[in-house]
Amino acid sequence: MSKVAVQPRVLSVVLAGGEGKRLLPLTLDRAKPAVPFGGHYRLIDFPLSNLANGGYRKIVVLTQYKSHSLDVHISRTWRLSTLLGNYVTSVPAQMRRGPRWFLGSADALFQNLNLFDDERPDFVFVFGADHIYRIDPRQMLDEHIDSGAGVTIAGIRVKRSESHQFGIITPGEGSRIDTFLEKPAPEDVVGLPDNPEEVLASMGNYLFNADTLRELLFENAAVEDTRHDIGGDLIPMMVQKGDAHAYDFTKNKIPGQDEGLHYWRDVGTLDQYFDSHMDLVDDLPVFNLYNDAWPIYTRSRTLPPTKVVGDGTQGSSSVRRSLLSNGVVVSDSKVRDSVLSPGVRILGGAVVENSILLDDVVVGDGAEVRNAVLDKNVVVPPGVRIGFDAEHDAEHYTVSEAGVVVLAKGQTVVSSG
Repeated sequence: MSKVAVQPRVLSVVLAGGEGKRLLPLTLDRAKPAVPFGGHYRLIDFPLSNLANGGYRKIVVLTQYKSHSLDVHISRTWRLSTLLGNYVTSVPAQMRRGPRWFLGSADALFQNLNLFDDERPDFVFVFGADHIYRIDPRQMLDEHIDSGAGVTIAGIRVKRSESHQFGIITPGEGSRIDTFLEKPAPEDVVGLPDNPEEVLASMGNYLFNADTLRELLFENAAVEDTRHDIGGDLIPMMVQKGDAHAYDFTKNKIPGQDEGLHYWRDVGTLDQYFDSHMDLVDDLPVFNLYNDAWPIYTRSRTLPPTKVVGDGTQGSSSVRRSLLSNGVVVSDSKVRDSVLSPGVRILGGAVVENSILLDDVVVGDGAEVRNAVLDKNVVVPPGVRIGFDAEHDAEHYTVSEAGVVVLAKGQTVVSSG
């Protein structure tokens, strides 16, 4: 008689409670994971799609700050089959451990241990909510089980000079982690043996044995000198116990994706957000939104198809290296190296280049927008230029370190004269 393998019980937790201060003004009135991305997606759609595609469809999203639009998006978009016990549900801070907000990512898990009691999982995925990537989590779970680890951390190679932005893993024998440093200075880390100018960075994706995680959370909660953080506290505790292993992201094989094309981007700052969009408009983008074998799911507005028109009064319209969402109208204007979200209107003689326009932005006749991010409902009056006068832009708008001009939702555009 053949034996049927018992599938492990898996609960997935997506941490979506951060304030997202470095993405202001895009996070003025929305949680960071609810920030639009790539036309009609939200940041939260990427980790949720990875988990859903991998077959792990019992998912809780822990929220905290400015979570209304995120909660609405999840409730309207992520409706899975309850017949099979699948769900994606947002869980706000409930203050189950006392009258306080989450003190850190570890405390967010600690305050929601009741979810573990309800589901009784064998393993718990803990994913961040604001990274752009594809991963098949099934392969990570298989390697985790084979290694016998208490926790497995997904790791990706980054430049040693960028180590201060990440949790840095020093690999030991096999997949075991020798040391883990949270955002160390480049001079404090040793490069990888085969490339001294690269280090292995945590992607913010963790896989725990459920019983191990529970013990860790209680142990961490009892310590006075703690940041209540997964990367800052829990992982070093597991490394010290010799029970932390690393999963090499470059070994992950995504259906429909060529081997060797492994893309992961943190979009924690305005410049990272902008650069990730510019990656999408490359002629041959490393991150391909058009992979039907591993789709990114979202809910789109009911809008007509994109329309590019021109009657010749302002010269013919042209669109080059750009993503145009449903409901976009480009009329007698030029769009280059840009991402236009649903409902955007580019009117006669206008020029938009190297820019990201969110829902229902209107660029008036003869206006020019360059190196900019315009949040929803911004109206650029006829003839106005954004991204050309650095002094004027810095006085009236947010300007990133790299010089990207960012306007908040519905912000009034001020003419430079």
